[in-house]
Amino acid sequence: MTKHAAPAKKEKQLLHLVFGGELETLDGATFRDPSKLDIVGVYPDNDSAVAAWKAKAQSTVDNAHMRYFVVHLYKLLDPAHDKL
Repeated sequence: MTKHAAPAKKEKQLLHLVFGGELETLDGATFRDPSKLDIVGVYPDNDSAVAAWKAKAQSTVDNAHMRYFVVHLYKLLDPAHDKL
């Protein structure tokens, strides 16, 4: 008789969005031209999103007004997530 392994429990998908653009001021989060936002991508976990964010942020270090952000999409898609 062959034993079958129990199916692995699938972890909840925690999507993250990485995007950026040029800000109007250094101390704000208002973009100069939202139509020119750089959508880097959507990532399945925080580690890969932070790696993408870091790479883009480092590549634009010479432009002080350029900022990149990580948005936790899973918190927007499932607001109850933080209450667990």
